[in-house]
Amino acid sequence: MALFSYSLCSHLSLTRLCGLRTNTITNGLYSPYVSCRSRLSLCRHYSSSKVRRGIGRYVVSKFQSVNAKYEVFLKKRFPRFYQLYHTFMEGFKVLLQDAKDVQRIKGRMFSDGVQIKDLPYREMEKLRQFRRDIMKAIPLVVISIPPFANYLVFVLMYFFPRQLLVPYFWTQKQQVEFRELYHSYRVRHYWPVLKGLENTSQQVKDGQLQSGLKHLCAKVQGGANPKVSEILAVRNLFSGPPLGIHRMSLDQMKNVSPLLFLTPRLPGFLMGRRLNSHAMELLLLDRALSRLGPNQLNDSELRHACYVRGLHSNSLGINQCREWLSQWLQVSASLKDSEVSLLLHCIVFLSANCPNGASRH
Repeated sequence: MALFSYSLCSHLSLTRLCGLRTNTITNGLYSPYVSCRSRLSLCRHYSSSKVRRGIGRYVVSKFQSVNAKYEVFLKKRFPRFYQLYHTFMEGFKVLLQDAKDVQRIKGRMFSDGVQIKDLPYREMEKLRQFRRDIMKAIPLVVISIPPFANYLVFVLMYFFPRQLLVPYFWTQKQQVEFRELYHSYRVRHYWPVLKGLENTSQQVKDGQLQSGLKHLCAKVQGGANPKVSEILAVRNLFSGPPLGIHRMSLDQMKNVSPLLFLTPRLPGFLMGRRLNSHAMELLLLDRALSRLGPNQLNDSELRHACYVRGLHSNSLGINQCREWLSQWLQVSASLKDSEVSLLLHCIVFLSANCPNGASRH
């Protein structure tokens, strides 16, 4: 860095000397008046935006050259460290590009008066995912700003990639590994959710609804996948007491929160607000996906959509993922905003008996 600064200063000094010598030769003689005019012209010349851009390009090109040599050195001498470095740099580029896309989407929403519920599916999903990732990525980006602080970032990436990093900075292998780990955490709460529903069914006064809820829970616990009609038959229980999004018991809220990777260690009213916010976001996302058509998703988008809704999609084929997502959207399309609690419980109803869906503890 010191050598680079020295060479840059030397370059600028040489340029100034050349400019002064040119003025002297042009005027044919040196005088205080000519010298003053030359210096004034030189100042105007170097204050122009054109020259500033030239200096900026010179600095950037120098930096790129040094950075390229640094990458070659790492790749030869420290291949594992180079992989971390490369992953971080590529992830940072994608992060910046997504930030530009999000800024463009929000700008269009502001200028055209577009509400989030009217956005296309991919734009809505990008806003949702970016907001979650950026909140976790901000501390890491801030740490990496000072000179040579990226070395600290690489150390953190090496020892605590899952806890401190977002998917932008994960390798392909880490993405698969961490998703499986997060899904196993979600799966541990499937059976407590079903047990909570069984206990809640005792409070239901309507005999038909009580029987329908018990049958639904027993079918899932018995290893079978319920039909869409069987799920929708109990929808009225999820619009008010005892299973509405704001009417659930505290214990049931604690069981449902981990399905969305939300902490259950919050006061009841805060948990209720967070569950409602995430559930409504998921419902709007489903409606946007229905407008687009799930068949329009590529394989990667399809697997991600299933994973967000509770399915361990890596263990299934593409056609199985499409069929599962179609069932989910059938349920979602029939729900009102007030019945959004049922959508959260569908994570268990529709996923528990899929391959790698759940394990009994």
